[in-house]
Amino acid sequence: MAVASLILGILSIILSWIPVAGWIICLIMGIVAVVLGVLARKKQPAKKGMAMTGMILGIIGIVFSLIWVIACGALMGAGAKALKDSGIDLKELSDAAKDAME
Repeated sequence: MAVASLILGILSIILSWIPVAGWIICLIMGIVAVVLGVLARKKQPAKKGMAMTGMILGIIGIVFSLIWVIACGALMGAGAKALKDSGIDLKELSDAAKDAME
């Protein structure tokens, strides 16, 4: 369990840099890494360091994932507000895009 926690923790940090799908997968892997790390610390005292490292990396992966989701949400909101403030109607823009694709 300690090795699995460590591997999932490492992967959660690496995948946190992949947009959208990576964030979701990273969040799940981070949570599983933390849970496995806690279980491994109790059941495998000899691998306590590896379990702790997996837990810490899992937590870091979760934090990175949440930061990216919050940042992208804020940027999308700011972009929509900038379009609205500039007088561009988003409905008209999407209708024009639909017409152009047809």
